[in-house]
Amino acid sequence: MGKMEVERKTTGWAARDPSGLLSPYTYTLRETGPEDVHIRIICCGICHTDLHQTKNDLGMSNYPMVPGHEVVGEVVEVGSDVSKFTAGDIVGVGCLVGCCGGCSPCERDLEQYCPKKIWSYNDVYIDGQPTQGGFARATVVHQKFVVKIPEGMAVEQAAPLLCAGVTVYSPLAHFGLKRPGLRGGILGLGGVGHMGVKIAKAMGHHVTVISSSNKKKEEALKDLGADDYVIGSDQSKMNELADSMDYIIDTVPVHHALEPYLSLLRLDGKLILMGVISNPLQFLTPMVMLGEKVITGSFIGSMKETEEMLEFCKEKGLSSIIEVVKMDYVNTAFERLEKNDVRYRFVVDVEGSKLEA
Repeated sequence: MGKMEVERKTTGWAARDPSGLLSPYTYTLRETGPEDVHIRIICCGICHTDLHQTKNDLGMSNYPMVPGHEVVGEVVEVGSDVSKFTAGDIVGVGCLVGCCGGCSPCERDLEQYCPKKIWSYNDVYIDGQPTQGGFARATVVHQKFVVKIPEGMAVEQAAPLLCAGVTVYSPLAHFGLKRPGLRGGILGLGGVGHMGVKIAKAMGHHVTVISSSNKKKEEALKDLGADDYVIGSDQSKMNELADSMDYIIDTVPVHHALEPYLSLLRLDGKLILMGVISNPLQFLTPMVMLGEKVITGSFIGSMKETEEMLEFCKEKGLSSIIEVVKMDYVNTAFERLEKNDVRYRFVVDVEGSKLEA
């Protein structure tokens, strides 16, 4: 497309330093290239990663930073070579906006493992400009990293699926665990964990929630439909469940012992790690050897898996449990998220918010 005479600007809410406090920030939105999709943002989910990035918890934050990687919006304009989308489509953008396209993971359509992947925010795009996320009026994204939201799916419900939903769906699909009749455990009942229960149940699994207290027992069993609930420190109940599970999805993002959960796995069972933990985890090797058990990991999901997951959730009528907030509440939402005071995902109503100072 031709060069625009005037730079296109948009406004978002950005962190300026490791305090993580967000406030209005106006920046240049890149031109719509031949394979780009210009999106007017309607809403955006809040993920724990947003909290870590804005506060520089991982030691690699760049400011100003507009967070948000669970983006749903309406297509405003498409480049000349875009064939999948047209103006008016409701679409989503997740954690990634770029990859090299030539490495082994990219050739296998597993771009989330590309060593040159480009994050939706707190990264540098191929044009040398910083990427900015979904807490903003608009974004421009390469068509490969845009997905259609299924017709009839509420936009605010779709947003958390673009991270939390595909993060759980991906390992279940990749490791051949989509078939019915399996017994699985969900360790940790937060934004990812609650979607884990819903998706695993929809696949026909018997699902046990493993938690640190009884605090979420009633909602796990009644609201989410889990079949069982166990406190990890309840040795008697844990002993009853020994050698009973085909897999455990471990969403805990802090250091914890692995042995108690390895003991729950049956022969060939898989412990799938998802929490980003900076300290080494330990386990006794016989816990794995005596049962051919597997400790593995999984990271978000591919674009193909994201599309599959959205269709699966539409077919099964799955939705997230969310709390919708305006942008002027986002700093309070971050404070509450830090205290795990949310059931189970915040979604920012970007379209209905005043973003400008």
